[in-house]
Amino acid sequence: MSAVLFREVPVSSPVHSLWAGTKMIAAFLISLLLMFQPSWPVLGVVVVFLLLIGVIARLPLGTLPRLPWWFWALLGVGALINVPVGGTAVLRYTQIATFGLVLLAASLMIAWTTPLGDVAPALAKMAAPLRRLRLPVDEWAVVVALTLRGLPLLMDEMRVLRAARRLRPKDGMLQRAADNPLIDILTAAMAVSTRRAGELGEAITARGGTGQLTAHPSAPGRRDAIALAVVVAVCVGAIGLDLLL
Repeated sequence: MSAVLFREVPVSSPVHSLWAGTKMIAAFLISLLLMFQPSWPVLGVVVVFLLLIGVIARLPLGTLPRLPWWFWALLGVGALINVPVGGTAVLRYTQIATFGLVLLAASLMIAWTTPLGDVAPALAKMAAPLRRLRLPVDEWAVVVALTLRGLPLLMDEMRVLRAARRLRPKDGMLQRAADNPLIDILTAAMAVSTRRAGELGEAITARGGTGQLTAHPSAPGRRDAIALAVVVAVCVGAIGLDLLL
């Protein structure tokens, strides 16, 4: 299994053809639902709904990221800390952890089914009413676009830095004792990010500015309205199921 983060999975599906703003609104509605009604029935409905969306989007199993062992170890340690308090505390902790994982899955679903270049124009279109207040909506959208495009590059650079650090020879015991991998990686990442930012700024200046957000503007259609109606129906159904149980 290979982790595919912040990259679109190149397949054709009804989910991929939706407008980027529709997916972000859907994720926002799901987050609101879980924020105000984070019960087990609601979590179960949302998990089943996300699994169904993944099947409709034709996402392969290799898309799922393999989280490192220390992540699961920290979750286990947190559960052990809550054991002396009682079973209710452990159950509540598990519920909160599931809540966080579900929100992460909803966010990754957007990244896996949406080109990064479509996110910023969708944000600019949804925030269009703020232009009446003379807010720099387009500038914010450009910043978001550059950030999203830079995330995969930063992740690749981090992998290269980790590989280079592992290959670095360690001669003496004093050097091993003073070795701090976190500080080394953070320092190298800051240096690489600064260099990349400078190169990107020079390239933008040479081209005369940021220009337009996209050459092919998109807008929501009938299928987007149907998709949002389905999401609202799922949220309402989850709330109704929770009230019945």
